[in-house]
Amino acid sequence: MGNFSAARDAAAAGLKLSPDTQGVNLEAALAYAMSGDDARSDELARDLNTKFPLDTQVQALWLPAVRAQAALNRKDAAAAINELQAAVPIEFGQISFVNNITCLYPTYIRGEAYLAAGQGSAAAAEFQKVVEHTGMVWNCWTGALARLGVARAYALEAKSYPAARDKARSAYTQFLALWKDADPDTPIYKAAKAEYEKLQ
Repeated sequence: MGNFSAARDAAAAGLKLSPDTQGVNLEAALAYAMSGDDARSDELARDLNTKFPLDTQVQALWLPAVRAQAALNRKDAAAAINELQAAVPIEFGQISFVNNITCLYPTYIRGEAYLAAGQGSAAAAEFQKVVEHTGMVWNCWTGALARLGVARAYALEAKSYPAARDKARSAYTQFLALWKDADPDTPIYKAAKAEYEKLQ
């Protein structure tokens, strides 16, 4: 949500509490990547790659998401999009007897990559996939922030296609209504409000 130091602290606490748990290491690697600590994220990703070379979820969903986020941190949207191709065939797969919640991180990050590449319609399509699969994202942050991603994608499109401005306004309104009780100091909430005001 833009609270990067808190995210890094939570990742460090999780790793201290349960350093050998695959799930903790996966979530921590992604948290570090999303908060800009690429060195720590890369260290965890290399370790996970070594420990789980045949784990489909690790190799095709989690590590591509971590690496794609690191590419976005380097302002390399094309590399991020390319990294996430490994996830496409299975990102909506579910195993009924295994808890395999991935929150559609690859799909969400692909949307972010398309935004960074200036491809609004492609970004909107990726974020919309997350919005439409609430049964898979459950209460993951991706479900809420994908709505903001849709708004941002339409706002980007509005630069070339003014008709997209109304879609952007509508999407921002939906996101802000969903977050009406959010902490007003949350960085991403403040950014969304400012972006919405610019569209008025």
